[in-house]
Amino acid sequence: MKLGLHYWNYSIPADPAAIAPTLAQTAAIAEQAGVASFTVMDHFFQMDAVFAAEEPMLEAYTTLGYVAATTQRMTLGVLVTGVMYRYPGLLAKTVTTLDVLSGGRARLGIGASWYEREQLGLGVPVVPVAERFERLEETLRICRQMWSADDGPFNGKHYQLAETINSPQPLSRPHPPIMIGGGGEKKTLLLVARYADACNLFGRGGIDDIARKLDVLRGHCAAEGRDYDTIEKTVVASQAPLDDTDAFLAEVSEYAALGVSEVQVTPDRDPIEFAQRLGDEVLPRLADVG
Repeated sequence: MKLGLHYWNYSIPADPAAIAPTLAQTAAIAEQAGVASFTVMDHFFQMDAVFAAEEPMLEAYTTLGYVAATTQRMTLGVLVTGVMYRYPGLLAKTVTTLDVLSGGRARLGIGASWYEREQLGLGVPVVPVAERFERLEETLRICRQMWSADDGPFNGKHYQLAETINSPQPLSRPHPPIMIGGGGEKKTLLLVARYADACNLFGRGGIDDIARKLDVLRGHCAAEGRDYDTIEKTVVASQAPLDDTDAFLAEVSEYAALGVSEVQVTPDRDPIEFAQRLGDEVLPRLADVG
């Protein structure tokens, strides 16, 4: 079982001048401890369902570029890129840039986006949910085309690209892994079966919910002629790893029994302390899971 660190809160420490060194030190400690992946959110306002929208938030891909320069091994990605925030061709180029500069460590995490307050606040078009999923599918197709030998046009319902030149190509082969986030059973998991190398689910619904969604994904794979076992299953854990490590490991064991291979955790205190304690208290015991 792999462990991912999802860095989602830039409010600790409170001094904005401390954000960069704290981020760098957290990433370095996490990597040295054996954390497999480092992800950030794709938001411009902090989520007002959890914190105040005015709390600090950094742009995701700039942040990952910084983390790439301070690490050597961890996979780097956004959990998850909002499809409405970047034109697809530019997104493919951005992820390619991250992949090249990190030595082939980028992962494209992507979803349909949802946070209308920041979209309205910053002038990002707000479209109906059905259209967001249409745009998501076209974005996935464009990224896969740009990460191939086909540099010709793309003509979709929402996006038209005259050329899909992408030089240099990513170092990752055949391309940076594509991870689709979300548990929507009719649309999201169908897109996973069609296009993704990995899915990302939220554990807050409990183990039975994860099991049901994976069964739905298995059904979509059968309908699409896709080998279910070629899709990596990842979950954002609902159990805080430091509050009750035994309970966290029990939850992870249940995920592992379902075929989940990576669990992401989020700092719930000073991120440097969190990363240090993950290395000392959790990762040595996680090696026995899965």
